[in-house]
Amino acid sequence: MSIAYEIGQRIRFYRKQKNLTQEQLAELCNFHPTYIGQLERGEKNATLESIYKVAQSLDIPLSQLFENIEQYESDSDNIPYQIYRQLLKLPLEKQKKMEKIFHEIFSIL
Repeated sequence: MSIAYEIGQRIRFYRKQKNLTQEQLAELCNFHPTYIGQLERGEKNATLESIYKVAQSLDIPLSQLFENIEQYESDSDNIPYQIYRQLLKLPLEKQKKMEKIFHEIFSIL
């Protein structure tokens, strides 16, 4: 898995969280909709300027797209990172439910 793919998955997650289509995000960024799709699939290596525009358009800090990025490679021994990746794929409401479940589990350990 590449960094471009990982960043693309994060862009897709935050775009969906904001209930935006690729076309709407592209319009906010002043990009072509095809480019947004290519970014989300990790087919394009975006410039930092482009990623910055996307983050601004999504109204998130640029750092949020790069959080824990140094661990982007699949690492079966890195269980917390694998859990993080699975959580990132879930809608926000399900993430909140999982957070409550984790709190319950940790309170009994």
